[in-house]
Amino acid sequence: MKVYIGKYRDHWISPYTMLDHVFWWTDWSKCSRDKTVIRSLAEEREHKYVERPEWTERWSDRLAPISRVIQWVWDRVHPAIKYVKIDRYDTWSMDHTLADIILPMLRQLNATKHGAPNVDDEDVPEYLRSHMAQPKENEWDTDSLWHMRWDWVLAEIIWAFEQKVADDAEGQFFDHSAYEPLKGKTNHDAWFKDMSAGTSKVKYDEAGHRVWLDRKHNGFRLFGKYYEALWD
Repeated sequence: MKVYIGKYRDHWISPYTMLDHVFWWTDWSKCSRDKTVIRSLAEEREHKYVERPEWTERWSDRLAPISRVIQWVWDRVHPAIKYVKIDRYDTWSMDHTLADIILPMLRQLNATKHGAPNVDDEDVPEYLRSHMAQPKENEWDTDSLWHMRWDWVLAEIIWAFEQKVADDAEGQFFDHSAYEPLKGKTNHDAWFKDMSAGTSKVKYDEAGHRVWLDRKHNGFRLFGKYYEALWD
């Protein structure tokens, strides 16, 4: 597999941006470019935001074709890089191949995210559900547990993928000590003989394995359900 994906590019230049830079000395241009207010030198407390004059609306329409031409040229001079080559062996165990890619992306998203989507109460523990949150000041506000619900969901998804990429994640539920007469060495001949005879001295934690499987499957379910919420 070979994947080359460049940084997101936006070659669009707004007509308003062009006007702001052409008339850089004006107060309305400074407000627009700095996204702030003009402060008086005489009195620092006095400040105001200056809107663009009405004539800029007419010039914006006239400059729009020029903006599109600039975008067209830049798209060809500096096109987006998006190349994916899949080899046959990449799909022999596609779930493992994708997990190696998805897991580090999930970890980075979890570390850099700036927001949270709506998470259904049914997908989180009781203590994180909306009725457990503090009363909201306004009806349209997000509740006090909004971001914590998303943190919990992301943590469960990441945990599921960590189990997927682990070399022997399920080994913790099988005790082969009966076949290890010497420390650090396993008597494979004895194990194979018992398995061939339909018997085994391997101890299996079935209850713990079932809990582990259920949690992992739920993590993958949450990944599918909130796939379109994986944004930063």
